[in-house]
Amino acid sequence: MTGQMVDERAAGEPAGRRGRRGTVVIACAVLLTVLLVGHRAVPNVQGLGSLVDSVTPLLGLGVPLLGLAALLRRSRRALLAVLLPALAWAALYGRAWLPPAAGADGTSVRVASQNLRAGNPDPAATVGALTVGAPDLIGLQEVDDDARVAPALAGHYPHRAAVSTVALWSRWPIREAHGVDTGLGWDRALRAVVAAPQGDLTVYVVHLGSARAGHTATRDETVSALARTVRADPAERLVVLGDLNTATTDRAFAPLTRLLGDAQAEAGQGFGFTWPAEVPLTRPDHVLYRGITPTTAGVVHTPDTDHRAVTAGFRW
Repeated sequence: MTGQMVDERAAGEPAGRRGRRGTVVIACAVLLTVLLVGHRAVPNVQGLGSLVDSVTPLLGLGVPLLGLAALLRRSRRALLAVLLPALAWAALYGRAWLPPAAGADGTSVRVASQNLRAGNPDPAATVGALTVGAPDLIGLQEVDDDARVAPALAGHYPHRAAVSTVALWSRWPIREAHGVDTGLGWDRALRAVVAAPQGDLTVYVVHLGSARAGHTATRDETVSALARTVRADPAERLVVLGDLNTATTDRAFAPLTRLLGDAQAEAGQGFGFTWPAEVPLTRPDHVLYRGITPTTAGVVHTPDTDHRAVTAGFRW
C-alpha cells in the first residue's frame, strides 16, 4: 500500500532470509546501544578503554547507517531497534548541540589556547589568526621559537611568561609565574597570576603527556599530577588552558572534571573538536575553570598547525 513499508513477503525475497538480515541490523543496534551506554566498562587494557571513551561521540554516525540498512531490508523491527542507539546517543550528547544558555553579556575576560605544532613554518600566522577575536590571554603550546611568535603578539600583549615550550601572553600584568611539574621529568606547564582589572586570575598553560594507541600511562599520570596541583592551589579564580591530550569523554579526564568546569560544555555548542585540524575527530585542547562563569566558548581554525585553537569568555 502506498505510504506504508512493503510487507516482507511481498518484497520478492523469502521472508526467512529477509528476517535474518533484519536480525543482523537489530543485533548491531543493540551492540551499539550497549557500547554507547557502557563504554566506561570496556577494560582499559593497553589504553583500549580510553580509546573507546574518546571516540564514543562519533559512534552516533552508526545510527543513520543502521537506519539506512533497516530501510533497505524493509524491516519494521530493525527500524524500531535503531531507535535504541539513537535515543542513547541523544541522551548522552544531544545537550551539547543545544544553544548555550549563557550569553556574552558581561564578559570580562577572554582567553584562547593554541598548540602551535612543533616545526610550524609560520607560527606568527597561526597566532595572528587568534588575535582576530581579541582575547585578553593567549596560552601557547609547542613553542619552538618564541622570537618568531613575538612580532604577531608583542604590540597588543606586552606581558609574557614562558617555561620550556609553553607560554602565556597577556594584555594585563603578570604578577608571578613559575614552571609546574606534571611528572614528565621536565616542566611542560606553567602557573601565572594575572593582574586582571577585576582582580587576580590564576592561569595554567599546560601541555600534558602524549597518548598513543596502547600507550596512555604517561598521559594518565600527567592528568593526575595536574589534578593534584590544581586541588592544592588556593586561588579563588583559576583557568587551565592547553593541550591535555585527553578527551572529556575519556575516563582518564575524570580527575580534572571533579575539580573544574569545562567552558565548551557550559557555554559552547557542539563537541568543539580540535584535532586533527582539517577534519577534527576529538578534542584534546581545553579551557577549564573555577571561580568564574563561562559566557562563550568556541573553536578557531588557524593556519599551519594540526590543532584548532580553543577560545572562551568569562564573567567575573
